[in-house]
Amino acid sequence: MKNTCNGGVESRGFCGYKLTNGIKRHLAVDSLGFPFFTYCTETSISDDRGLIMMLSENIDYFRAKPMNVHKITILVDSGYHPDFIMRELEKVYPQIGKKIRMEKSGKISSEQKKIRRKKRICGSQSKMDH
Repeated sequence: MKNTCNGGVESRGFCGYKLTNGIKRHLAVDSLGFPFFTYCTETSISDDRGLIMMLSENIDYFRAKPMNVHKITILVDSGYHPDFIMRELEKVYPQIGKKIRMEKSGKISSEQKKIRRKKRICGSQSKMDH
């Protein structure tokens, strides 16, 4: 999440966890880094709640996804709580668990980052996991 201090007074918040104020910009990208969904919240909204809000606003995308296609994997960092997020999303769309799975991403080393960057530059990126 990125924050900015350029928000209006009515849209600004304060995040006690990250000690920042302003607006959080939530961004979901595909495996190549292309933007998929974006959403802005006050900084006082937790990252979990911001992700839930972003995915809920785009729930029609998941409703339209056929059941017989592989699940979409959503990778989140250690600051998120996948079980809580899935329970909340199931309130919005009960079938969401059949279409997505949520996983915590592990820390990757700087060497792994270099290898991934090199693969992208060379065009040998593996098939996207949707």
